[in-house]
Amino acid sequence: MLERFLVPDADVVRVSEDAALAGTQAIFERMGLNADDAALCAEVLITSDLRGCESHGISNMLRRYIESYQAGRFNPDPNVHAVRESAVSATLDGDRGIGLQVGPRAMEMAMEKAEASGIGAVGVRNCGHVGMLAYYPLMAIERDMIGVCMVSAAGDHMIPTYGTEPVFGTHPIAWAAPASEYPPFVFDVATTQIAANKLALSRRVGSKLEPGWIADLDGSPIMERIDAPEGGQNRMLPFGGTRENGSHKGYGFAAIADIMSGILSGNGPGFLAGRRSTSQFVMAFRIDAFTDLNQFKRDMDALLERLSTMKPAPGHERVYYAGLIEHEETLRRRAEGIPYHREVVEWFNRTSEELQLRIRWP
Repeated sequence: MLERFLVPDADVVRVSEDAALAGTQAIFERMGLNADDAALCAEVLITSDLRGCESHGISNMLRRYIESYQAGRFNPDPNVHAVRESAVSATLDGDRGIGLQVGPRAMEMAMEKAEASGIGAVGVRNCGHVGMLAYYPLMAIERDMIGVCMVSAAGDHMIPTYGTEPVFGTHPIAWAAPASEYPPFVFDVATTQIAANKLALSRRVGSKLEPGWIADLDGSPIMERIDAPEGGQNRMLPFGGTRENGSHKGYGFAAIADIMSGILSGNGPGFLAGRRSTSQFVMAFRIDAFTDLNQFKRDMDALLERLSTMKPAPGHERVYYAGLIEHEETLRRRAEGIPYHREVVEWFNRTSEELQLRIRWP
């Protein structure tokens, strides 16, 4: 995570992983989920916080999930079922279950199919927000597989290059592969120039947005540093920002996520499906169906070592690869506690009291 999005030291309240998990699980149970599903949803959120992906952890998302359950938008006890299935593929209907509850089932199914056939792919339609996408490829890594995930979520954020009207959400894509001695390669990005949830983080910590990160409501890229606007006061740009800097590439990847997640699952493109019906696509590759597993991991180590040990450019301390910072941050936060903003801890304690849970952080 960029330093601009980190909680200022003066506002940090550290909460242990165990306390964060227990408190979050209790809230999901109070929303009507069974204990196992509540524990799974809590794990997805806390994994995000441990990795420093606070935009998709407790700080922004848990309060939104509570609102969705209380408004009846999420089904706490969904009948997740296959509407199509083959030896290597399936499409699941999430029955309005939160994606944190449905998505792991989809990846488990994809991995089971990959175990049998080498490749497994599962589409999900009609579910809620899926949380941090990296969680799903990380599941595949645990089974010595390559994992892929894409999401189509509404169509009210990103405008196409030269466009004026939102057609896509942030439409993220995640991809991960295991190594042997080195932390795994884990790539998880929004196809927008900046993730929408980071706007909320920016407002909370008081940091500014860089030129070319967002656009005015008429579609014009904002090419100066500004405070993050309130919701609905801007458009999101594809990654690249402007055409000259490659925004057509982010635009194209967003369309791919919409096709593979929304259209292929039968959910429809995000701008038609709307925010009440998210779709997801996950895929698992069994590495030894393609090549020797140990050789693959040795080759991954060679690549990751080359990337992370080279001399850095002037003004920089080191070269990273996708997933390395998050791995190191997880180790640090497990030892020291998760650094939540004091506003988040105050919100949690107030909400816990309102829900009569009698749990307090830290």
